[in-house]
Amino acid sequence: MSQHIFQFESELQNSPEAAPKASPSFSVSEKLARYGSSALSSVEHLTLLVGKESMAQALIRYFGSLKALSRASFLELRQFLPQQKAEAVIAALSMSAIAESEHALSDRLDSPEAIYNACADMKLLNQEVLRVILLDARYRHFSTIEITKGTVNESLAHPREIFRPVIALSAYGFVLVHNHPSGDSSPSDADFRLTRRLGEGARILQINMLDHVIVGQPVGGQPGYFSFKEAGVL
Repeated sequence: MSQHIFQFESELQNSPEAAPKASPSFSVSEKLARYGSSALSSVEHLTLLVGKESMAQALIRYFGSLKALSRASFLELRQFLPQQKAEAVIAALSMSAIAESEHALSDRLDSPEAIYNACADMKLLNQEVLRVILLDARYRHFSTIEITKGTVNESLAHPREIFRPVIALSAYGFVLVHNHPSGDSSPSDADFRLTRRLGEGARILQINMLDHVIVGQPVGGQPGYFSFKEAGVL
């Protein structure tokens, strides 16, 4: 008798009428149209760019995360994707940081965190870049000048190149910003020497050097930036 019951239960579970109805399956495009982008996973967003979910998954596996993928170079992506799709991925993954920077630049840049947010696009750069951000008396941004690309050191970042736009454009003050592509925002000895040298020059010329901020990546609860003003160097 018991054997008969078990057989009946097994048949019931395998019966199409008794099985629970599965939720409808949508393509990524249909899911986007029905529920909006917030319903998509990072892999599904990437699928819209590269065309195939298998390729999107392969890219995430290879680079380790979407965040790491956003720092990939065009040549690295070309190993997996045709030119137009590689260009689309780079553009799409950069847009978020660029939009964040543009929005933050409209606010008062009166703290290291505000400056860091205004330079969010520098987190994506694969080489060191040194920028001078010019501010008015209300700490509002009105111009950004790129001074050097490559390793930032005392010989390349000469004070006259940094002070020239500050004087020429009659800025109230300026903030020096550079990035560490490694993501570690800890300052080097050269960073300290450069900052002290510029600070001394600014005092002689009566120019307001408001801060020098190093842009990195947040790690282990750390903010992802280093402020020489907060450290007491300026």
